[in-house]
Amino acid sequence: MIDNITHLLFSKKFYLLLLSLCFIIPATAQDSLQLKVGGALRFNYNLSSWKDGQKKRGGDFGYDMFRVNAEAAYKGVFLNAEYRLYSDGFGGGFLKQGWVGYKFNELDQLHIGLTQVPFGIQQYNSHNWFFNLTYYVGMEDDHDMGVKYMHIGDTFEYQLAFFKNAEELKFGNNTESSPNRYSYDVTGRNKEINQFNGKFIYKFGNEAAHRLGFSAEYGKLYNLDTEDLGDHSALAAHYEFTKGKWNAKAQFITATHDPANAEGEPRDVVVMAAYGAPYEVAAHFNLYSLAVSRNIPVEWGPISNLQFYNDFGYMQKKTKGFEDTYMNVTGVLVSAGNVYTYVDYAAGYNHSWLGGNFVDDFSKGNPDAKWEARFNINIGYYF
Repeated sequence: MIDNITHLLFSKKFYLLLLSLCFIIPATAQDSLQLKVGGALRFNYNLSSWKDGQKKRGGDFGYDMFRVNAEAAYKGVFLNAEYRLYSDGFGGGFLKQGWVGYKFNELDQLHIGLTQVPFGIQQYNSHNWFFNLTYYVGMEDDHDMGVKYMHIGDTFEYQLAFFKNAEELKFGNNTESSPNRYSYDVTGRNKEINQFNGKFIYKFGNEAAHRLGFSAEYGKLYNLDTEDLGDHSALAAHYEFTKGKWNAKAQFITATHDPANAEGEPRDVVVMAAYGAPYEVAAHFNLYSLAVSRNIPVEWGPISNLQFYNDFGYMQKKTKGFEDTYMNVTGVLVSAGNVYTYVDYAAGYNHSWLGGNFVDDFSKGNPDAKWEARFNINIGYYF
């Protein structure tokens, strides 16, 4: 673990990143330029029910992630970028997001680059450190390469976007997409290309407490073997309620993937990847999620707030013989100045990151699977 941290913090990429920031920071002396540089350092403890050796050790505590954020604005043109450094086992270093934007006015703006896909509840469909089940199938906090138009009004919000492809790190003629990425995308022998997204939100109630929305997505899947185009699509209905210390998020998604695979290759699953590791996902599914949280202000030394939450997700697979997937996370976020600590109990059934067989839990699954759980504490200093 120490060797991994040393490799990350003293790598050539890290020094080049810091060097570039040094050239940016002096520009803040110009009155018309706005610049903000921040980041985070996080550590993680976990104890998993399916890891006998780890249970005998009493869990493991180690490095999670270091990130650098940069925001800049000049004459209506602005930049937003975030670069993350994980250990080699979780994909190493990669760009989470990075886009250039332009403000037409206070309500309308344009983003170009690696920007968040306008689909479902944003920014997150969850409250916990693990996110919700939607994240693990590319339907929460996804980022792709393209252009996005946003209108944010008092009553209505809408976003329209075109994405040429997902994060592309290798530009060979027949090269598979790299699994070293933040958000889950179709990888393996298929590539996401030419994707269109639309999202609409109606806000109502006192202080816009209610947010009712609909999202649609349609794109192509280019197969490296057949050189033919398949497609993928998704629809979502979502609702978010915020009142005082309470927040609730409810969402329904139906998604389908029809890859143009080579003869003999299965078409009822697709390969998705992030954090350096690919796995299979059912090509056709419905996904239901419900997340609730409540803030409790406190005055306990540096601790100012406790946010208790429960986030639930259910993945209903449409292929006969596939076993459904469940996920539930109960926890609390402890806020103490710039330190935010997530204390989570995450349980999963046929969930790749929560026990079982990592490769096909989100596809065919296992009818004899058992619920597995992970107790997790993530400590982060955000600056």
